[in-house]
Amino acid sequence: MERRGVESESAKQSMSDQIPNPASIPPATPGVPAATSPPTIQRGPTINIGDEFGTAKRNLPPAKIVLLAIGGVLVIACVIAFLQRAKPQGAGSLDSVTAVEIPGQNTVLVALTFTLRNTGEKPLWVHGIRGKLVTSGGELSSDAVSAVDFDRYYQAFPALKANAQPALSPEDKLQPGQEVQKTVVVGFPVTLDAFNQRHSVSAVIQPYDQPLPVVLTK
Repeated sequence: MERRGVESESAKQSMSDQIPNPASIPPATPGVPAATSPPTIQRGPTINIGDEFGTAKRNLPPAKIVLLAIGGVLVIACVIAFLQRAKPQGAGSLDSVTAVEIPGQNTVLVALTFTLRNTGEKPLWVHGIRGKLVTSGGELSSDAVSAVDFDRYYQAFPALKANAQPALSPEDKLQPGQEVQKTVVVGFPVTLDAFNQRHSVSAVIQPYDQPLPVVLTK
């Protein structure tokens, strides 16, 4: 009986050793969650927060594409401007040039005989007529003399009448497609020798309501 009592006391002592002492467990603080293991952090792609999505770098296409687009627009605009550029309403040729010198005045009178054709779709109304002379000394321009003075000049300088045609005058009209041969007389303040060494001489016909004149050069 005494042995059983000893064994019973030993068992009780062993059980008391296995039960933790409540004093050794720290009390829980109200409102503070119990400590847990740290959460697992998932790593993704790195984002540079310095890039602002409202900048031109983000909103505009690449510069190369922009430059190519601008270049294409400029080419198209140039082609349209070339096709729609102003053109003279007439054409033709300068067929004959006859010059005489006025004695003692260093001036020449020049009869320009030409073929003029209306290449437009509406009547060509002659507004102004002049001559243009280009020499080594520069360019000279002179209005044509009045058609009513032709006979007087022809009498004073018969050589002017060679190859001459009826005078072209302001207010003359050519219908679309019409072709005429006409003569104008102009004066230039140069000697006959300087005129004969010219670079070119032209009859310039300016129609009404046209930005460009008809220039016939020889």
